[in-house]
Amino acid sequence: MANYLKQFHLPDPFTFHRGGTINEGLLAYETWGELNKEASNAILLLNGLSADSHAASHSESDTAGWWEFMVGPDKAIDTNQWFVVCASSLGSCKGSTGPCSQNPKTGEPYRFDFPDLCIEDIANAAFLLCQSLGISTLHTVIGPSMGGMTALALILKHPKACHHLIHIASGLASPPFSTAIRSLQREAILKDVNFNQGHYSADAWPEEGMKFARKIGMLSYRSATEWKDRFPRSLKKIPDHPFGVEFPVESYLEHHANQFIHKFDPISYLYLSRAMDWFDGYSYAAKGKNPLAEVTLKKALIIGAETDLLFPKDLQIDLQSLLKQTACETTLNITDSIQGHDAFLVDKPLFSELVGAFLNQSEVCN
Repeated sequence: MANYLKQFHLPDPFTFHRGGTINEGLLAYETWGELNKEASNAILLLNGLSADSHAASHSESDTAGWWEFMVGPDKAIDTNQWFVVCASSLGSCKGSTGPCSQNPKTGEPYRFDFPDLCIEDIANAAFLLCQSLGISTLHTVIGPSMGGMTALALILKHPKACHHLIHIASGLASPPFSTAIRSLQREAILKDVNFNQGHYSADAWPEEGMKFARKIGMLSYRSATEWKDRFPRSLKKIPDHPFGVEFPVESYLEHHANQFIHKFDPISYLYLSRAMDWFDGYSYAAKGKNPLAEVTLKKALIIGAETDLLFPKDLQIDLQSLLKQTACETTLNITDSIQGHDAFLVDKPLFSELVGAFLNQSEVCN
């Protein structure tokens, strides 16, 4: 099977937004489609916290990606037309350099010696990757969830970096509820006896902490409306032990938590989670001023969901207002999807239609 995963070497040293540097930093990335001669058909896809560079398969024998229904030939992000780039976020454990990577100075994992990670660092690393591919200006930047924050950080740091923006289920800053959720997740991991101040091992993995963190996350990813339809209260089973799993919704949480435990590094999770809470796009301007005033976007599509608990629609409404003040032609679509924050991963027909229609109306810029 062909290996489509590529590596980009970050410049030495790579300097972080809050200070600190790394050497020999890497970004794992994948591409789909062909870059045209003018390098004007490039789309940068920025992912959520737990996703990676594998947004879609490259062939019939390849594994499906996290946005399989969206990216590919004749799909909403049509790779017959667009050159798509997606990198695993800097700081993650998905092939890009992060806290669990080997520190070249010590030969040991960075752990908490990894520099403080900000959303701006993820954005800067991704833009450096695009420039290395010969892309000076992106046609479109697309970001769902944490990727939406990264997309905003990119245009705040590099106002002329792209012509178009598709911003999904995100905002210029985390609301208090979202921060509270992520704070509980981080606490669950940190207090696991096996976490051992970051010195855990494969044989002594902080399973319980990761499990509870995932369960807490699952509570916020979907909506109560959806769960009411999916998990009728009348369906119960006899638990294996007193106060064990009894209701279908408990089984659902247990299943997804167990699947996640060993798929993500705990310290990487802590770093990325905190980066989301640290990000404050409003801080790029004085109070009462527009932080996006210098951005030169031509068009933007902002998508949210009525049932999103993590990034409620007020954030998207405010973003639309700020972008309109910059003369950016901005479309806002607050969907009625009942899947909550995860609607962009689950409500396939609706989100494919919205993204595909926007891209079809956006001419390739020469």
